[in-house]
Amino acid sequence: MAWSWRYEGTNGESVNGPAESFASQADAESWIGQTWRELAASGVTSVALVEDDRVDYRMSLLPPAE
Repeated sequence: MAWSWRYEGTNGESVNGPAESFASQADAESWIGQTWRELAASGVTSVALVEDDRVDYRMSLLPPAE
């Protein structure tokens, strides 16, 4: 089983991002924890964690609304 991230822009459209693949969910989550700021700065507003072709969950990279 391979884990990877899908990247989405402001309108939910797919955007290009690093084509990383991970052996475990923990490895994928550790990587996103280290790189989310750079992704957000490049226009990625949300990510989806994918195991093979199944979306495990989605997560916003935007700051919380005040």
